[in-house]
Amino acid sequence: MKTVVAVYTGQGLAEPMRDIYRELLPDCRIVTIVDDSLIHDVVKAGQVTPAVTRRLIQYYQNGAEMGADAIFNTCSSVGEVAELARGIVDAPIVRIDDAMTYEAASKYERIGVLATLPTTLEPTKRLLRRQAEKLGKPVAIVDGLAEGAYDALVGGSPERHDQILLETAERVAGQADALVLAQGSMARMEERLAALGIPVLSSPYRGVLAVKKLLEEAGRGR
Repeated sequence: MKTVVAVYTGQGLAEPMRDIYRELLPDCRIVTIVDDSLIHDVVKAGQVTPAVTRRLIQYYQNGAEMGADAIFNTCSSVGEVAELARGIVDAPIVRIDDAMTYEAASKYERIGVLATLPTTLEPTKRLLRRQAEKLGKPVAIVDGLAEGAYDALVGGSPERHDQILLETAERVAGQADALVLAQGSMARMEERLAALGIPVLSSPYRGVLAVKKLLEEAGRGR
């Protein structure tokens, strides 16, 4: 049985991801590491701090020690730490948004990025640009920061969060060929946002597909 260690910086995404694991990785052991102080510290500082970086790398190393065949980084805000850790940790690390951003950069010229936090928006934009550079094609990125949505959510008003996100998407959709949802927790809004008439890409399903592909390729290589 293959082992996948999924690292979360908050509680919100872990439960919805379980159905995706059951569908795509039914024969894998899924080990979950959750430290919700991580995203709290990132939001408070407005960036990924050295302390957050050290803790995350330690979690990745813990995953490798658990015998992980793959480590799944589920938080876009700290995805660049996952890239850094690839040269340190003795287990392959998959970013949840790698496949999503590659698909967006390969298919579309104008990409709207929706996020409720600047700490997620900026890393996602940087990743999109790097994916486009790899493909050798130009892309235009439209900022879709849904200001106030995160505060509404943590303040216990999910309906207000969704409304702010929808209003932001409506503004961005007129300037973009597709929308990218920078946070995995936004995937539940994908169908609703698709009513705007342009493609909407989210990361959870695509991220787990990338993990599955990595495990299959490793198995064939043996």
